Amino acid sequence: MPLPETVPAQPARSLTIPMRVDSIDILRALTMILMIFVNDLWSLTDIPVWLEHVPGGVDGMGLADVVFPAFLFIVGMSLPFAVNARRKKGDSDLALIGHVIMRSVALLVMGVYLVNGESIDEAATGMHRLVWNVVACICFIVLWNAYPKTATKWVVLTGKLVAIGILVGMAFMYRGEQGSRFATHWWGILGLIGWSYLAAALVTVFSQNRIGVLVAAWAGFCLLSMIASAELLPNAISFIPSAISRGTMAGLTMGGVVLSTLFQQYRQQGESKRMTLVFVIVSIALIGLSMYTRTFWGLSKLAATPAWLFLCSALTILIFTAIYWLVDEGKNANWFTFIKPAGTDTLLCYLIPYFAYAFTTLLNLHLPKVLLTGGVGLLKSFLFALLCVWITGLLNKIGIRLKL
Repeated sequence: MPLPETVPAQPARSLTIPMRVDSIDILRALTMILMIFVNDLWSLTDIPVWLEHVPGGVDGMGLADVVFPAFLFIVGMSLPFAVNARRKKGDSDLALIGHVIMRSVALLVMGVYLVNGESIDEAATGMHRLVWNVVACICFIVLWNAYPKTATKWVVLTGKLVAIGILVGMAFMYRGEQGSRFATHWWGILGLIGWSYLAAALVTVFSQNRIGVLVAAWAGFCLLSMIASAELLPNAISFIPSAISRGTMAGLTMGGVVLSTLFQQYRQQGESKRMTLVFVIVSIALIGLSMYTRTFWGLSKLAATPAWLFLCSALTILIFTAIYWLVDEGKNANWFTFIKPAGTDTLLCYLIPYFAYAFTTLLNLHLPKVLLTGGVGLLKSFLFALLCVWITGLLNKIGIRLKL
């Protein structure tokens, strides 16, 4: 992982942009809604193929293949704001690194537990797959809830210790397919986000807002993506998780860091029009890179090809730019008030479907077939995504809010 350790330390430049930007929160919210929507497509029949994931080995991309990379990109967009905000509060680089590591570990833990739930042997484990997911998610919420300052400390600590004990017990009792034990298998969506976040966040901390360093790191991850696609990665780095070593996913997150840093600088200078022109030019260049690299390695999410990295980055930049003009410049953030919980407490919103699927399945509740077919089915999945957002908002109001 090409970290800029050799760059001489310089004081971080102060940027006067607020810690939260409405357009970023709304883009994150829309992406999460779309993620829940496409993840629910498994329940439907007779829907357009272009909405779903493209199978492995196929050169192409469906709508579902755009959502995860967009989310990785947005994770990167949030990083400069978070790092600068913590620095203004007095955090040292060592404290920032500690926070980054702890947050990454939390995402990895959640990812691994949910992945093991996918291949659980229910009889051997003595637990239904859906129960496994719900219990794990409850433990996640107990561990990483943002408790109010008025909460009794010993009660919070006791709850966290109980949650850790339950998770450890679940790991020991777990049995998977063919008698396998609790293991990483693959890191899951949250785990992949965790590794990508770790790489991009460390670069962000060490870069001290130097755009040249950030662009160089992004280019390095893109180069790794191409080297990996050409199957030229040396065995010496095989111990590094593929989300980092293969470059593509870390490159998506790093691209978000670069864009967000440029965004802050242009906003500080009051040059929104110039910023828009630059973002459009960058997007066109990325689309060109996608078309060029596609001739070598194809366009594939499952293969994490460079063309997928470049195209999804370009699409996310263009969508963000449009939302920025609508929301921040147009002062229309109130249009999206209902979905904001998905942008401000995205992790909790992501976990809500696990509870919903367990509730309906364990209680043997079934929707009529007409609600699971074609356009009506798509409307059902969209409303389900909005329901998850609404539930997230309600939970926030009663004090349940995840904060890593």
